[in-house]
Amino acid sequence: QAHVVESGGGLVQAGDSLRLSCAASGHTAGTYAMAWFRQAPGKEREFVATISWSGDSTSYSDIVKGRFTISRDNTKNKNTVFLQMNNLQPEDTAQYYCAARFTGRLIDTTPQAYPYWGQGTQVTVSS
Repeated sequence: QAHVVESGGGLVQAGDSLRLSCAASGHTAGTYAMAWFRQAPGKEREFVATISWSGDSTSYSDIVKGRFTISRDNTKNKNTVFLQMNNLQPEDTAQYYCAARFTGRLIDTTPQAYPYWGQGTQVTVSS
């Protein structure tokens, strides 16, 4: 089992930056592959970014590539993932969810691959 908790959402203006954090617990540090997904009202949940167990491999959706950066801290039993979001736009407004898994492929962008999810954190970008 794993427990996933996100933080860092908020209300910002277009062009601003935000940093989301996600902490996963319940398993050995460094063994989770983690990802961020988001869901806007009336839309399906979509992939944003993912990072491998070690942090050596990442993948981004085309929509956020070049603006968002995913990273992780596995030191001192932390299992924390960050999503640095720069140049935010109104279309980035959504509930952002962190997800974790400890089996499967090195990189996986499908939500079905992640059995553990946080409650989400809201990001709202005004124009």
